[in-house]
Amino acid sequence: MTYSQPSLATATAPVTLSFERVPLQLYPTADLASKAVAQEIADLIVSHQRTGDWTVLGLATGSSPKKVYAELIRLHREEGLSFRRVITFNLDEYYPIQPDALQSYHRFMHEHLFDHVDISPENIHIPTGTLPADDLKAYCADYEQKIQDVGGLDFQLLGIGRNGHIGFNEPGSHQQSTTRLITLDFLTRADAAAEFGGLAQVPKRAITMGIRTILAAKRIVLLAWGEHKATILQRAVEGPVSELLPASYLQTHPNATIIVDEAGASELTIQKTPWLFDAVTWTPTLIKKAVTQLALSLNKPVLKLTNSDYNEHGLSDLLAQHGRAYDINILVFNWLQHTITGWPGGKPNADDTNRPERSQPARKRVLLFSPHPDDDIISMGGTFQRLVDQGHEVHVAYQTSGNIAVADDEALRFLEFVVDFKQQFGIEATAIDTLFSEAKRALETKKASEQDPDAVRKVKGLIRRGEAKNTCRFVGIPTENAHFLSLPFYETGRIEKNPIGADDIRLIADLIARIRPHQLYAAGDLADPHGTHKVCLDGIFAALQQLKHETYMQDCWVWLYRGAWAEWGIHEIEMAVPMSPEQVLQKRYGIFKHQSQKDGVVFQGNDAREFWQRAEDRNRDTAALYNQLGLADYAAMEAFVRYHFL
Repeated sequence: MTYSQPSLATATAPVTLSFERVPLQLYPTADLASKAVAQEIADLIVSHQRTGDWTVLGLATGSSPKKVYAELIRLHREEGLSFRRVITFNLDEYYPIQPDALQSYHRFMHEHLFDHVDISPENIHIPTGTLPADDLKAYCADYEQKIQDVGGLDFQLLGIGRNGHIGFNEPGSHQQSTTRLITLDFLTRADAAAEFGGLAQVPKRAITMGIRTILAAKRIVLLAWGEHKATILQRAVEGPVSELLPASYLQTHPNATIIVDEAGASELTIQKTPWLFDAVTWTPTLIKKAVTQLALSLNKPVLKLTNSDYNEHGLSDLLAQHGRAYDINILVFNWLQHTITGWPGGKPNADDTNRPERSQPARKRVLLFSPHPDDDIISMGGTFQRLVDQGHEVHVAYQTSGNIAVADDEALRFLEFVVDFKQQFGIEATAIDTLFSEAKRALETKKASEQDPDAVRKVKGLIRRGEAKNTCRFVGIPTENAHFLSLPFYETGRIEKNPIGADDIRLIADLIARIRPHQLYAAGDLADPHGTHKVCLDGIFAALQQLKHETYMQDCWVWLYRGAWAEWGIHEIEMAVPMSPEQVLQKRYGIFKHQSQKDGVVFQGNDAREFWQRAEDRNRDTAALYNQLGLADYAAMEAFVRYHFL
């Protein structure tokens, strides 16, 4: 696969998919989709204003609608969109929670929309998380009545949870449910753990608008961005209606639409097997995808597939266009085999016709971008080591400080070391004492889930920086080849980051211009389009666009790796670097250099495995897929896709 290959959705318009049980529009990116949704809301508001009517909006929180709200703010500021005749009702709120808490949806909505438009405060309705428990039943009934009194919801904006919830209607929610207090599902709480500083701090309950209330809206739009939503979305729009998957209730609504980006749509049947629905153009990428899926589904090596296998599984058109199964099998087998290389920087003095990388120059300048201070070793540690061992000039660029991923007790341990060190050796007080004293005091008094002050973030950043340097020493690159960019977008002190900005892009572009790499590695992990990896990748792509006209960039090849949780699809991989058992163990030891990320890492999520375990499982599974398809049996493999920016 070529990463820049044209997609099903064009750069300017969505594709309407018609085989799902809910109408679905596919956009190339979440940005374009968000602008389209915001424009629909704006058109509705303007239309109602012309007739003197109010517009009643049901609003969602979370990462999915952020860019919708950002576009609405832009339309208000630059194009005069007014919210004076808009009434809003939010879907949900944690219970109990203070409205000014960092995680409160009251705070979220004001920061992301209400404080930036001309809506009247009395027209904003968000469930209250501070009521006495005895008052909740009456409060929820009143919330329902207020919606009815204004004529119901004209437009309801939704996201979808990884367990299929809409609002906080968790699995098991009845179709006739109304606004109520609900107990949160474990997966919902696990997904929120990072925001709250740990699972124990996440409220166990929430107030949510009910399914019946949502389905009564005249228009419903559900947003689904990123690969982590793909599986649950596929079940919601292709599976049966079930109370165990509340989003599936949208199948019963006469005016509901799913708005999805390419990553979110990746598990839909029409995306995975488009040849089953319509005639397709059989590109090499699509042939590789179809044949590998067929082989894996039948548990056969590629070379053992038969004409009958193709005909019985919807691939007769492929046979008709490209000949016998025998010929197609050999073609795909060779494609797979040519992705495997033990020379990720290219093999000197060798025929590189069928190798993924060039043989020249024999010694390459390599620039490896790592979003966090450990993504380099976790995601491509074996390749990192191989590049160094094979004599290439390797540089690592750590894009962010990673400071929020350090636990408070880990930071306190380092602070106490500094104090004890000075006392042990009788070192006089210096200016640095102010920083450490301030940080130590803040850590000892900070409440759970409170934002770290600047001094604490600096200490935590130093911890991550030291671990990254230790990894570089372990792999074998000089200290001066480790570059700490500390991109400004990251330094908010919160889980939520700023958008990528001009200063971030400039820092990235300046480093690329200074190194002039022949190879550039970047994290292509798109599981969460609002996550740090995606923002860092956007910054690299923007920098590449700025620099692509420079002569030295003609020799720069860009390879994308994935994170600790997922791997490229077998049909997408363009370079697979095998690892021996000894190399797997060496990579593990490199990951161990990041001690602050072991044994109870801050952002563990719902996956109890440590990062080294996740990485090894992923690398082992990739090797097993190659072997299952009939290729050599390696202990592990790291995989890459090439990005074409010129």
